[in-house]
Amino acid sequence: MNGDIIVNAIIKQGMLPLFYHDNEEISIDIVRTLYKEGVRIIEYTNRGRSALSNFKKLKEVRDQEMKDLYLGIGTIKVRSEAESYIEAGADFIVAPIINPVVATIAANNNVPWIPGCMTPSEINEAQNYQAKLIKIFPANILGPEFISSIKELFPGQLFMPTGGVSIDETNIKTWFQSGVCAVGMGSKLISKDILENKNYEELATMTRLTFNILSKTRP
Repeated sequence: MNGDIIVNAIIKQGMLPLFYHDNEEISIDIVRTLYKEGVRIIEYTNRGRSALSNFKKLKEVRDQEMKDLYLGIGTIKVRSEAESYIEAGADFIVAPIINPVVATIAANNNVPWIPGCMTPSEINEAQNYQAKLIKIFPANILGPEFISSIKELFPGQLFMPTGGVSIDETNIKTWFQSGVCAVGMGSKLISKDILENKNYEELATMTRLTFNILSKTRP
């Protein structure tokens, strides 16, 4: 998968929804709901015992019902995880850290790699491994001011905050004004309540609201 295709899809969408749930059926229903509301790129996270089997099922459903959806995997930290999910057909890999082994495996398999960074030194290292898009994580600790402060040190680098982005016009506008190209949307969009109570109508409403805010706040 060409890295530019994935990055452009994230930029076009303006946000990258991410979630995990142990239950296969609930995971599928979440993806279907997001897709119905116009989402075309999603990160499923490797955060539980059923992650790999669920991901394989999500890929099956995607191939049958949602052929224009890009489905990536997040929370990839080590070689074995990268190899397993690349074999399972991940369209892209997101990581909370920089592991050069994971970066190399992704590059060798032509799978885009989006690492998480918290410092200028980490951003520099990510660039050394040709990261087109860098996840700023945890964004709730760093804040938009961090992006504003460092973006001129790394001209042309694309940034996406994850964690600390809320479905609020002022919050999202501030992030984009700081210089990000998209925002990661986790529990603020796909909340614990939505997952536990299968409240897919609420998820649909929140997704529409997020897209509406993005249409008003993006440069």
